[in-house]
Amino acid sequence: MTRCLAFLLALASLAPSFAAAQDVKVHAFADARLVDAPDDASFMQGGPGRTRYGDDARGVRFGAAGVVVTAQLTPALFALADVQVQRTDRDDWQVPEAYLRYRPLSLSAWRTSVKVGEYFLPISLENDGIGWTSPWTITPSAINSWVGEEIRGIGAELREEWRGESGTATFGGGLVRHNDVAGQALAARGWSFNDATLGLGGRLPEPDDEGGHERYAPFQSIGRRTGWYADGGWSSPRGFQVHVLRYDNRGNPTASRLYNDGNDHLYAWRTHFWSLGAQMETGPVTWIAQDMDGDTEACPPIQCFRYRFQSAFLLAGWNRGAWRPTLRYETFRTWRAGERGHALTAALNWRPLDWLRLSAEWLRVDATRAGRLDFGLGPRERGNQVQLLARMLY
Repeated sequence: MTRCLAFLLALASLAPSFAAAQDVKVHAFADARLVDAPDDASFMQGGPGRTRYGDDARGVRFGAAGVVVTAQLTPALFALADVQVQRTDRDDWQVPEAYLRYRPLSLSAWRTSVKVGEYFLPISLENDGIGWTSPWTITPSAINSWVGEEIRGIGAELREEWRGESGTATFGGGLVRHNDVAGQALAARGWSFNDATLGLGGRLPEPDDEGGHERYAPFQSIGRRTGWYADGGWSSPRGFQVHVLRYDNRGNPTASRLYNDGNDHLYAWRTHFWSLGAQMETGPVTWIAQDMDGDTEACPPIQCFRYRFQSAFLLAGWNRGAWRPTLRYETFRTWRAGERGHALTAALNWRPLDWLRLSAEWLRVDATRAGRLDFGLGPRERGNQVQLLARMLY
């Protein structure tokens, strides 16, 4: 943690020289939190728990730190790089996003853009803060927790916008690589609730009932196939948005590579899903809803394993002033794994200063999953995770 904060302070000290360059901006964040965790060991430590913290942990924990640099290189060319340190079962340096976007000036209602690099797919209406964090809660929904762990576009995107008086319509799509492992986390441990956003260089721990600490890189190519996604959306000046996306990584479910020092095979998962999200403002209250429905499959030599997954949530948050209370309810399910559950999140955020965010969050999870029997536990999990967070922003 000391090295992470020192890194952020060193970069912050360079801010004046960055600021002297026109159209270059540097933003940074670092947070720590007081935690009261559920009894079950977290999946981050190889356990069966669904939350980021577990094993009845209490006390101060380092959460994350990051630096985001943006540059308007020319009127048409924009660059972004996001470097973070995320605490999983250890401190991991990683790059969640790094891309170039070309969007020439348009004098008509139509505007075209091209993006190349590593970037988040246009899935979440919930996570639009620095470093792909959520301004509403500490812990994102199960859907966007998984997106932050295993779903990324590493490739190229073409997007078209139509801007009219009644609103803006967007249509886009892309070709992506290095997303062949997407689905491994859902199959191995099911849905989780986790605000550790992974990127290139990051490692995701797997649940292990024998006490091991197997970790894998979530963004890698196994089978050398190119996936795709296509999406469309509409936003109005009154704050209403709707967005739909179709994703298919086209993974080869029979392809694998060795990992864990050559002791195990990591398989590609053929994963595809639909995502539908909407946002609406009714005075001082913002409503966000999202549903994701898909399936994933891997085929080791003996048999294939196919899981269908689904999750949905509804969030309501106050959008006026320095105080931002939020409530979110969600359901989640994975067929074949015997997983079904729901969760309720209540959060209170306060921005007393531009550079400081203070948050309190209570997360209640009630779910069942057959895989818990491997740990000598009953299939049902009920637990509370409470966090008090202080996040410094630059």
